[in-house]
Amino acid sequence: MQDSQLSRIPNFIWGIADDVLRDLYVRGKYRDIILPMTVIRRLDAVLEPTKRAVLAMQTRLNDQGIVEQEAALKQAAGHAFYNASRFTLRDLRARANRQQLRADFETYLDGFSSNVQDILQNFEFRNQIPRLSDADVLGALLEKFLSPEINLSPYPVENGSLRHPGLDNHAMGTIFEELVRRFNEENNEEAGEHWTPRDAVKLMANLIFLPVADAIESSTYLLYDGALGTGGMLTVAEETLQELARARGKNVSTHLYGQEINAETYAICKADLLLKGEGSAADNIVGGPEHSTLANDAFPARKFDFMLSNPPYGKSWKQDLDRLGGKRGVVDPRFIIAHAGDPAYSLLTRSSDGQMLFLANMLSKMKRDTALGSRIAEVHNGSSLFTGDAGQGESNIRRWIIENDYLEAIVALPLNMFYNTGIATYIWVLTNRKPAHRQGKVQLIDATEWFSPLRKNLGNKNCALSEDDIRRVCDAFLAFEESGHSKIFPNRAFGYSRVTVERPLRLAVELSPEHLERFRAACAEVSRNG
Repeated sequence: MQDSQLSRIPNFIWGIADDVLRDLYVRGKYRDIILPMTVIRRLDAVLEPTKRAVLAMQTRLNDQGIVEQEAALKQAAGHAFYNASRFTLRDLRARANRQQLRADFETYLDGFSSNVQDILQNFEFRNQIPRLSDADVLGALLEKFLSPEINLSPYPVENGSLRHPGLDNHAMGTIFEELVRRFNEENNEEAGEHWTPRDAVKLMANLIFLPVADAIESSTYLLYDGALGTGGMLTVAEETLQELARARGKNVSTHLYGQEINAETYAICKADLLLKGEGSAADNIVGGPEHSTLANDAFPARKFDFMLSNPPYGKSWKQDLDRLGGKRGVVDPRFIIAHAGDPAYSLLTRSSDGQMLFLANMLSKMKRDTALGSRIAEVHNGSSLFTGDAGQGESNIRRWIIENDYLEAIVALPLNMFYNTGIATYIWVLTNRKPAHRQGKVQLIDATEWFSPLRKNLGNKNCALSEDDIRRVCDAFLAFEESGHSKIFPNRAFGYSRVTVERPLRLAVELSPEHLERFRAACAEVSRNG
């Protein structure tokens, strides 16, 4: 897929909003229609070739009185999802009556498998259909997404003399991410609610995989992201692991796990995994407003081999804290641990910023009974480096990490690396299996000058990490040597204690004649009474 296609298709879809929705929705609400419709059209296009087979299978199952039909219909569809309605989106174009179009479109949506229903529910897309129908724009919306000017299917199509290539799953994922980025920028999302660019994710993946690349076996590995977003981190990490394994003649199996509180981005992630044929992985993705990673851990008994995350910065987690029982009532073993002789060592941070709790969550999920243990890469802003006095949650987390010798390195990234924020960011790299030469030490890498400027800004993002930039950072990391951009410090250099210094009370004494006389009188009275 050429770069021109990856820019032209998002531009066309973005234009649909202006063409169809402008007088019906404010700009900030365009996403409520465009994102789910993009997913629906992609699913529809993928399922078109096997539509007849699905309907024939459904008829056969109904004739035999079989109630549990999902597995058989998925098999007939050739994917981990299906649509058993009698319609495709193209069938609905001929509806002249808007009431009939609405009824048939709702029937079409009802025909999707349960995993797609979960996606639609989290998009809350059905809530928009009455408004679209009443304004008589539902038909125009379908026409736009079925336009021959774009191809959202994985199969090439002809449009006169033009041939539109098919969109593979990764290209479709890139288009999703670009649309989400544009909508977030349009809505002026908070700086902490940003999307991790692929170049930063590639660097993170290399930092956790390259040190153990030669030790990877033909085995099964579990990957996890507790602040999942649209799932891009897990996708890139999986690709990187598979590539490194193949280059070494290994055949690895990967299982993806993740949790995401935002219903919309969760829906996009799950849809993307379904489209990749990773139905089981989609079942391991948990999301929606009731599934906060901090307050409602979806995988309390799971341990993972590799973990990556970019948690929100400076975002209040007070609601999560209340759900956990308040600061004095928290008993979650991820955040109240035994350490340094304290059986109730608290990792609870200020309620105004919960980013380091996501790190504590991942550290609680490290494997301790395998040769490779677990490796973690997580993005933080600068506050994680210094916020919190000794004895407070942030400081306790840092102390716990350092005293357990989990921290391998911190990499300072270039400014303006992310779409919706220009603040300084850092990648923390951690493991519970440090090699001997790294034990008791932490490496600090200054990569702020290693970047390539973009010809055109993408939101706040005005630079990117080229392949050479990523290689330079990884080379410095693997070399583990002092240089102008790499410094190595013993663990003890990062420790500090809070000491209370008490000194005698100092009083000012005014020895005027009047005060001296009163002092003598007081002494005489004490002497008489004594």
